[in-house]
This record gives sequence, structure tokens and C-alpha cells, in this order.
Amino acid sequence: MDAIKQVIDKASGTAEGATPAAPGGEKSGSGEFAKPGEFPIESQVDRAVGIQDDMVKKPDPATVQEGEDDFTTYKAAKKLLGKKTIVTGGDSGIGRAAAVMFAMEGADVALVYLPEEQVDAEKSKQLIVAAGGQCLLFPQDIRDEQGCNRVIESVVQAWGRIDVLVNNASVMYSIPDITDITTEQFDRTIKTNIYGTFFLTRAAVPHIPKGGSIIVTASQVAYAGPPMLVDYSMTKGAQVAMVRCLSNQLLSKGIRVNAVCPGPVWTPLQPAAMDKDQMKEWHNSPAPIGRIGQPSELGPAYVFLASQDASFISGQSIHVNGGAIVAG
Repeated sequence: MDAIKQVIDKASGTAEGATPAAPGGEKSGSGEFAKPGEFPIESQVDRAVGIQDDMVKKPDPATVQEGEDDFTTYKAAKKLLGKKTIVTGGDSGIGRAAAVMFAMEGADVALVYLPEEQVDAEKSKQLIVAAGGQCLLFPQDIRDEQGCNRVIESVVQAWGRIDVLVNNASVMYSIPDITDITTEQFDRTIKTNIYGTFFLTRAAVPHIPKGGSIIVTASQVAYAGPPMLVDYSMTKGAQVAMVRCLSNQLLSKGIRVNAVCPGPVWTPLQPAAMDKDQMKEWHNSPAPIGRIGQPSELGPAYVFLASQDASFISGQSIHVNGGAIVAG
């Protein structure tokens, strides 16, 4: 895993052997997680998408604890050896963590992301290649049906099949009053989060062999109902319903379908969705565990659901949310 560490060190500016800086700017080697107030209050709400490379405090690439050696803390066991996988939104955040851990487990990974996210995608590719995986890059807005079809066709042409499809890409906007949600925003949220998931899944299913897996990144908000995320929560509820229906439909083909439902996690999605006041409130309202999660803490859930370790699990939502109790 030395190659991965070198890529991470180069990207983060961490010299070999140095202790990574804690979110508040102080050195940390205690193994403690970041607490509320230790993150800078930053926002990219003026942009259409969040860029991880531009974040003041970047998500720990796959750090489970401060002071550890990033992806090297994850102990791979070749659970996905030879698998051909697609991860949408794999350029950053949870998608990057899942994609790199897939590569560490022996998989090849195709990343689908917006053209504006190219810099982040290139860094994800470096990490995947350093882990020993092949990586294909597809800058594609998943609202485009034909574009989604082309992505699937290209992956199948290159690799012959798709063993695992991770529908992770989403957009989110924090708007406290429904009367302020524009039709344009609503349309973008619905078409990215629902249409995109549908388009890619429909195109991929004929190329997923028996034993394959589809994983959807839903959310805790599908169950919690936060007042400022009406349209986003609608789409996450729809994704949970889709997972249940598709599981019942595809199990006869030997394809499992599940969702991962994250709680509050430090990814570019948050600063892209919220202004600084909203970010401050979000930071100060962590999960019951007392902090905000890191993408690295979600990645193992995707590995589990993609692997034969989860061979008897389908139609389920795996809640990785720091202790929030939800129904469903």
C-alpha cells in the first residue's frame, strides 16, 4: 500500500512520516475522530457541484482515525478479485472511498462524474491505479439518457461485463422553505438522483451476471425528513423503494440490490449545498456518536454489499449513520 500512501501524501502535502493535521489545524496522533467545531466553516454553494480538491479541509481519503495512514488502515482481503465495477460520483467523497477500496480488493473501477469534477476524478484514478486496479474515466451528466447508455456500452466493450454497479452520484440543495425551491432546482435534483439512477441501472442489468450486485447510495434523510431537504429527501425515498422493487425483480437472475444510507458525512456534497450559516448549523448537529463521519467509514459497507460476504442480503438499506435510530 506504499503506492497509495505516496499518492495521498502528494495530494495532501503530507511529508513522509509526518503526522497529518487535525481538522482544526492542530496536529493529532491520538486516534480521536474529528469533533464538532473542528471543521472550518466553508461553502461552495455558489457552484453547481462541490469540488473536493478545493475544500479547505478535505475529507480524510480513507482515514478511519486521525493520525493513521489513510487507505493503509483498510485491510483488504481480495474480496472483489477480478470484478468489473462502476461507481458514479466516484471522483470524491463516499464514491471515491468505495472505488479505492474496491480496487484494494482486486476490482477494476469505472468512474462516472460531471465534467466539472475532472480534477477530483483524476486523483481518484491515481489512487485506484496505485491500489492495483484499472480505471476508466467517464465525464458524463447522468441526466442524459443516451450518455448513460454510452457509458454502459463502453464499459462492456472494454471489460465484457459489469459485476457491480454503484449508483452514488447525487445533487443536494438546502432550502428551508418550499416556496423558494425553483422549478430548475427541483428538475435537476429529480433528474440527477432518480432519472440517472434509473437510466444507468436499466442499461446495466443485461450485462450483470449471476452473483452481481447493484448498490444505491440513498440516505438517512429518506427516513428522517429534514425540513430543508424536501426535494433531495424525496429522491432518496424513491431510491429506497427502487431498491426493494428491483431486489424482488432481479433475485431470480442472481443479482442482489441494496442501499447504503449515510448519515452526516464530510464530503463535497455539503459545502455545495449549504451556505456558511447552514454549514455551521450542520457541523454543530452531529450524529449521536458525537461527530461527523468520514467517507472512509462508509467504504467498507460498499465492499461488503458488493462481495459474497453479503450473498444472503438483498432489498435492504444498510444504515451507516453514527447511531441515528431510523425506521426501515
